[in-house]
Amino acid sequence: MKLEWQIGFWIGAFLLSALLLWLFSDVLLPFAAALAIAYLLNPVVDLLEKLGFNRLGATLLILTLLTLVVALGSILILPVLWRQFANFIDAIPAFASKLQGLISAETERLAREYGGMLSERLGLGGKGGNFSTAASDLITQAAQWAAAFLNSLVTRGAALISLMSLLVVTPVVAFYILLDWERMLANIDGLVPLRHQATVRRLAREIDLALAGFLRGQALVCLFLGLWYSIGLSLVGLDFGLLIGLSSGLLSFIPYVGSLSALLIASTVAILQDWPKWNLLALSLSVVLTGQFLEGNILSPKLVGESIGLHPVWLIFALLAFGSLFGFTGLITAVPFAAAVGVILRFAVERYRESDLYLGKSGLSHQTFLDPRRRDEERER
Repeated sequence: MKLEWQIGFWIGAFLLSALLLWLFSDVLLPFAAALAIAYLLNPVVDLLEKLGFNRLGATLLILTLLTLVVALGSILILPVLWRQFANFIDAIPAFASKLQGLISAETERLAREYGGMLSERLGLGGKGGNFSTAASDLITQAAQWAAAFLNSLVTRGAALISLMSLLVVTPVVAFYILLDWERMLANIDGLVPLRHQATVRRLAREIDLALAGFLRGQALVCLFLGLWYSIGLSLVGLDFGLLIGLSSGLLSFIPYVGSLSALLIASTVAILQDWPKWNLLALSLSVVLTGQFLEGNILSPKLVGESIGLHPVWLIFALLAFGSLFGFTGLITAVPFAAAVGVILRFAVERYRESDLYLGKSGLSHQTFLDPRRRDEERER
């Protein structure tokens, strides 16, 4: 088959997959979640098989334990989390009003002390008092937008995420995927053209290495940060500490977003809750910054590593793009897509550097081209 036909085939396959994902994004959510769960738990099932369990028993044991942990966590945490979420929505107008008052007071003070000189130098004609009004209007609009957005999450959450399908369909599908995991991989491997099997298997191993390194490592990092932030912020007395901590831990799946969210939200709530004192702000910042230090210097280097091939910018773009196009199903499929594309692009660059287009018409390999002695010997032959 000509190269042009191969490229056309893979482009068509990609476009068809994207179209199907877009058409069935709402229906595919429990299946995508089940596939992600099976991928994460398959190494544990393999370990249990080595310890003497059969595949069926190991799968049942792992999924039963997972179901019990999720159910216990839901019973203990979800009621408190939901109550804090509802109270947080109700408290947004009061927070906005208090923040507006603080900014107005500070703006007036700065205008009295420095406003005349600053306005004169900037040529504002003594209109510096409008800063306070502009800041108040901005905070009011932001509070209204935030309240509307959070309320939309509550009112449309059942339609956006079919909770019953996630709770019922996902465990069943995950069970069958885990049970037939080896057979599924063997069937897929059997469809690969024989002359391309070595290359495809190599790319599949690299994709699996990148994906496993990020998913399993980052999942542990998110779990640790969620527990650290929620327990620490609750112990120092911050309102909505459990909600802020768990949300920030979940958002830590996206590089830098979770840490930045924890820093901004915890700082804002601490200032509004304890003003004019600074004790709560200092304690909240110590919790968040300590968590960020542990993540950046110990957890991420040890659990995730730097050789997984997923650049943070590329990962953020994939999550935002797929989330916008395909909803929550896109968020689940974005990381595998980013890992696969990253590996394929590196492979394409490697092949390009070995091609005549890069090396010229001599047909020398990349390694030969870099080694002058080997290059001269090759030319003499």
